Amino acid sequence: MAKVECTPNWKKTGDTSSLRNRKTCLTAEKSFQTPVTPVSKDKDSQTPGCLTGDDTQSSNGPSAQFVARGNIESPSKVLLILVTGLSFSTRLYKITEPPHVCWDETHFGKMGSYYINRTFFFDVHPPLGKMLIGLAGYMTGYDGTFPFIKPGDKYENQNYWGMRGFCGVLGSFLPIFAYLIVLELSQSHTAAIITATLLIFDTGCITISQYILLDPILMFFIMAAVLSMVKFNQQRYRSFTASWWLWLVLIGINLAGALGVKFVGLFVILLVGLNTIWDLWRLLGEMSLSLVDIAKHFLARVFALILLPLLLYVTIFAVHFVVLNKSGPGDGFFSSAFQSRLIGNNLHNASMPEYLAFGSTVTIKNLRIAGGYLHSHWHLYPEGVGARQQQVTAYLHKDYNNLWVVHRQHDNDSQSGNPDLVRHGDIIRLEHKETTRNLHSHLHVAPLTKKHFQVTGYGINGTGDANDLWQVEVCAGRKGDPVKVLRSRVRFLHRATGCVLYSSGKTLPKWGWEQIEVTCSPYLKETPSSQWNIEDHINPKCRINASYVLFFFLCSHILILILLCLDGLKPKDNEMNSKPWHWPINYQGLRFSGVNGTEYRVYLLGNPVVWWINLIGLGLYLTMVAVASIATQRGFSLEHSHVLMRGGGLLLLGWLLHYAPFFTMGRVLYFHHYFPAMLFSSMLTGVTLDILFKSADLLLHPPHSDWLQRTGQMVFLFSVLYSFYLFHPLSYGMTGPLAHEPGSSMAGLKWMDSWEF
Repeated sequence: MAKVECTPNWKKTGDTSSLRNRKTCLTAEKSFQTPVTPVSKDKDSQTPGCLTGDDTQSSNGPSAQFVARGNIESPSKVLLILVTGLSFSTRLYKITEPPHVCWDETHFGKMGSYYINRTFFFDVHPPLGKMLIGLAGYMTGYDGTFPFIKPGDKYENQNYWGMRGFCGVLGSFLPIFAYLIVLELSQSHTAAIITATLLIFDTGCITISQYILLDPILMFFIMAAVLSMVKFNQQRYRSFTASWWLWLVLIGINLAGALGVKFVGLFVILLVGLNTIWDLWRLLGEMSLSLVDIAKHFLARVFALILLPLLLYVTIFAVHFVVLNKSGPGDGFFSSAFQSRLIGNNLHNASMPEYLAFGSTVTIKNLRIAGGYLHSHWHLYPEGVGARQQQVTAYLHKDYNNLWVVHRQHDNDSQSGNPDLVRHGDIIRLEHKETTRNLHSHLHVAPLTKKHFQVTGYGINGTGDANDLWQVEVCAGRKGDPVKVLRSRVRFLHRATGCVLYSSGKTLPKWGWEQIEVTCSPYLKETPSSQWNIEDHINPKCRINASYVLFFFLCSHILILILLCLDGLKPKDNEMNSKPWHWPINYQGLRFSGVNGTEYRVYLLGNPVVWWINLIGLGLYLTMVAVASIATQRGFSLEHSHVLMRGGGLLLLGWLLHYAPFFTMGRVLYFHHYFPAMLFSSMLTGVTLDILFKSADLLLHPPHSDWLQRTGQMVFLFSVLYSFYLFHPLSYGMTGPLAHEPGSSMAGLKWMDSWEF
């Protein structure tokens, strides 16, 4: 092979001494790498040759380390084909096994069915992932009839393979995207292959890609966004060309996709945002660019990275509401006006008495998002929680215990044929239809909101006391204005204490059936939490003359509702929950299927060797950065330091952004939340190990350094492949005795007591 002439880079300020006589250009990449050939710029072509650590470019070109681009020749194509084949084969192998519902398939498979049947529902995640699952099922012949009641339910003759296969295909792209990202950042096929090997043969990545889940869809968009960002960074010297616009627009599309699947997509948006800020700051320092040019760059990014994703995100919700036009289990989370648009809902094209009257049976819905229906049941408040009287709560679902009868202050309702209407300023008594107890408040402290008063059910068959009386107040109304069903915003002022009926939005403990706390607030400021509307209205004496208009529910409403519900996902007693510090060390997995030796068992756990190599890689990276920083400060120029600092720094930032925020979250957390961060950790390991192997010549002279490098690579490859051979039953299924029992196929592999396979 012909040698490329390179100038030795002795670099120490004002001196010819060096840490090592290092060359900044290699004749050929060892092992898996191909020759590096610089490319010319659009206007001023660059003289071919080696790029030293000091080479820089003008404002319209990238720094030297990003200019040297290897041609994608046959070796790289072969490697990419190999990565693609291995990735798809490991993810799609036994994709239909087991033929029953596994773990969260009970949720997301069911939601896919809702889209096929156009049945409205509510979930704490944005709709895109579930819409795509439903579309995949519909396109592959699934009819949406399987109930997905609980894990273990047999699929029988259902065409579930399409939904699993769709998730498997998207999961198969993750090692491919990681390979391409690392190749762009490091210009090293060795680093890219190390990364792909870690992800292809990780049992956790395989398992989470093979089932009807949101995780592979989310990670697909995250990795696609990062790949688009890295590709766009390489287009800096070709501003406003077709390829420049292509990658910039793809970033925005993938950001909308990531956020449209789960709110974890916010983390990759932050990563892209920080990269964009740094890029614009760099452009601002380029004196060859005019302020007009900088403004064009800024506006292009505003369009592609803010306006376009926002438009796509709103479009996702618009499609969601157009498709789901039938009444379903999520109706009660939303306003009465929104429910009136759902076919099959009791409010759809509703005809009911237009004005509230004494003697009417009604449901009363709080206007706070997720405020719920005014509700009561036979259960009492426990000892030590205010007065031991009947509980009054707010409930998010339609229920017979949501019904209340509106009575006058003192006597029974009019016996004449014409009912008296309830008007602004009237004093009423609300009797719970099922238990016949009155809505009641007193000066006892509320269960959770200590500055509010307790609300209870008191008395029986209409007999109570003065604490049962409430004054009706129509918001923005005047004395004598009638209360309109659905349309009037109403407050109920307690006559004895002067407080106002209030839904706090706080979830009661198990003694309150985890329903929402209802209080009487002494703070009289009008808020949605203290405002209610009459929804269902039954009164045979009233004329039926109201037909209500269809209202389109705004995206902001559902987004706030999702955030409130996510905040309410607190760990429950005896519920399996994991801590963020558990995740990088592979401390505990998740049981996807099976609990005993007679069942088909699948267990979500990372390949231990892969995960512990990643953990070591993080420590190595920080150590190598520290060494490189000290060497640079002392005036030495180290080969590959730019890749370590810039490429590795970007990946470390991605890992931190997708991992560190979970330490601040109070919601329930699970092992699978770490997998987006694990992708960045694996890519960082690929870059770190590659540079570590290449640094063998710091210890030994050729050919001994070459032998050491190849030995390290072979040991790494053998360790990952052999550990995959040992632990692959975790992904593809196990039967027979458990790992701690005699005769188990997994005997001796329970390396940590916290593993439960």
